[in-house]
Amino acid sequence: MPSNKHTRLTAAVTGCLALTTGLTACGGSSNAADSKGAEKVVTVYSADGLKGDKGDGWYDKVFAAFTKKTGIEVKYVEGGSGEMVQRAVREKSNTQADVLITLPPFIQQADGKGLLQAYKPQGSDQVKGGDKATDGKWTSVVNNYFGFVHNKKELPEAPKTWEELLDGRFKGKLQYSTPGVAGDGTAVLIKAMHDFGGKEPAMEYLKKLQANNVGPSSSTSKLAPKTEKGELLVANGDVQMNFAQSKSMPNLGIWFPAKDGGKPTSFALPYAAGLVDKAPHTENGKKLLDYLLGEDAQKLVSEVGGGFPARSDVKPTDANAVELTKLMTGVEIFEPDWADIDKNLTAYVDAWKSATGS
Repeated sequence: MPSNKHTRLTAAVTGCLALTTGLTACGGSSNAADSKGAEKVVTVYSADGLKGDKGDGWYDKVFAAFTKKTGIEVKYVEGGSGEMVQRAVREKSNTQADVLITLPPFIQQADGKGLLQAYKPQGSDQVKGGDKATDGKWTSVVNNYFGFVHNKKELPEAPKTWEELLDGRFKGKLQYSTPGVAGDGTAVLIKAMHDFGGKEPAMEYLKKLQANNVGPSSSTSKLAPKTEKGELLVANGDVQMNFAQSKSMPNLGIWFPAKDGGKPTSFALPYAAGLVDKAPHTENGKKLLDYLLGEDAQKLVSEVGGGFPARSDVKPTDANAVELTKLMTGVEIFEPDWADIDKNLTAYVDAWKSATGS
């Protein structure tokens, strides 16, 4: 597995979704209370990718075990990383979420908007410095990498370069999630700017690519099923989410584009979790964060979730872990300047909108 200084990733296809007027719980009574009358619930707002469409994802297993151990019911709401942050901002005067889990740069954005309070979960001392905030506002719970998927049946050999995607055979057969809304969509911009050597050349390329692009998608997880069915030949994604999906989608293949003449590249996109400021159930949120970083939960990250443990002292040897290491072999890992991206994200997204007419 490649070494990395700033690791990620993203989130569920289905599951307990939020309704406009309330929350659907992941099980149990929504009014469960302990003997002191305090609600035994914790509400999680998360980027999609860690919950299974058949109830077999990492979140499914870990939340159920957490509830069994503590009696605290987990209410789960998911969407794109930006979408979850925006929702939390709208609710700032009447906070609903206890724990927020998103991909970079949205976890930094959430911190910048005053949405997070400092808390260093048990086990966070084993998370590498680049994968957590120095002030305790957030820490990675699952590490991951950005990538693309292709349909192995209709496109047996994955494209090797960005430039190949401009070919006419991809017209109406290529889609990537919306930058500024989805974490993995924003990752398309970050990788393109890295691979092409800056904002301007990246936007020039994405302008050309727009001729083949199907159009916007607020959630990356919706693109893999389209790729599996052959509606798309190529889409963006991330290693953890797509690896987990590939277990039930045999046509799904993961690949990493390179600039013509260069090496395939990727970067870490950790699922980063923070305790929401003025959370309605702060103590329950702390307990959940402790549990997510506990050894038992971290050992299931690769085996169940198809991702990479956030704790450096947890080194899985299951079949998935071996396969994931092989998948990442030969991929050059770079570290984005997250401070710059956080500061200039709006300008980058505006440049993308202008270039693509989106």
